[in-house]
Amino acid sequence: MQETSSDRVIVFDTTLRDGEQAPGASMDLDQKLNVARALQALAVDVMEAGFPAASPGDFEAVFAIAREIEGPTVCALARANRQDIDAVTEALRPAQRRRCHVFLATSPIHREFKLGLSPSEVVRRAVDGVRYARGSFEDVEYSAEDAARTEPDFLCEVVERCIDAGATTINIPDTVGYALPSQFAGLIAHLRRRVRGIDHVVLSVHCHNDLGVAVANTLAAVEAGARQVECTVNGIGERAGNCSLEEVVMALRTRTDHFHLRTGVRTQQLCNASGVVASASGFVVARNKAVVGRNAFAHEAGIHQHGVMSNALTYEIMRPEDVGCESTQLILGKHSGRHLVRHRLEKLGYRLDDAQLERAFVEVKKLADRKKELLDGDLQSVVARVLRAAGDASEARP
Repeated sequence: MQETSSDRVIVFDTTLRDGEQAPGASMDLDQKLNVARALQALAVDVMEAGFPAASPGDFEAVFAIAREIEGPTVCALARANRQDIDAVTEALRPAQRRRCHVFLATSPIHREFKLGLSPSEVVRRAVDGVRYARGSFEDVEYSAEDAARTEPDFLCEVVERCIDAGATTINIPDTVGYALPSQFAGLIAHLRRRVRGIDHVVLSVHCHNDLGVAVANTLAAVEAGARQVECTVNGIGERAGNCSLEEVVMALRTRTDHFHLRTGVRTQQLCNASGVVASASGFVVARNKAVVGRNAFAHEAGIHQHGVMSNALTYEIMRPEDVGCESTQLILGKHSGRHLVRHRLEKLGYRLDDAQLERAFVEVKKLADRKKELLDGDLQSVVARVLRAAGDASEARP
């Protein structure tokens, strides 16, 4: 079972299971192994490798990952039935550390329209699934699918009964991204107050991003006492995706003054993991994606550039090297100011007087109106034109 403490948040990565369920994100075996290796380098605590009962290919991938990966607990998903749990048992047999993740929906809409079960039947099946899984696993997680839309008192009943049956982690999913931060934190607090035995298990959350608040909901739940966060690299997943691993991890690290919590993630591997997952899934990372997007440490506005050149803390709350990015990027474009133009020219070896710099700056602005970003060659052409016009081309370079 995963070791925990009051200030330690367990990072459960489900990129290979929930992330891969995103339409168009399916990966072959080699791609899954590449992602698993990147997650191992990232030092996630738990790696959910797949859903073995879903297909022969998924079973094969889970088995291959279980055989190769060392360090993280390797986990696989099962519905609350014996056939699925048996498939997880076989697929995870080679794993050094292994977990069976059993789920069954609890919300009224799922009970009526998907399961066709009464509340008492849901409790019975969930308990039977957890108890059967404990026959093969010391580490068993139970997820109450669609918990955020479940009656709180009924959710308390299901959770308490599953703890009695042997669950070691209880996961509270916002399966459809319906919750809001204060509401979700309130639900976690309600469970901690009402459920007998809740202090003897790890309380987990799994948030989807349909309303764009998956990370906010996760952090609110952590503040309310959850100690496992389920997330995916780049936030990939069904519909609008999952809680983004890199965002929640860096929020906890950057605002340790507020949360007073830590993870075991090697954050310097975040950009690498992001690139591996983007390549394997085919999902391009948005330029403005928090933490790992191309623009996360890029600046074009002149005021920002001047500040960053003086002290990066003026406009950056994280260091690029802490997430594995090479360096801050100061983009030369139409919003840039004189300070960056002078800086970039000096790096190219030009020493311009104030009048030359002003003429070059005017030409840069004109060119930048036609191009999104100016490269070194563009600057060299601008300076050549300015110096030729002044007749002093031989004087500007050392």
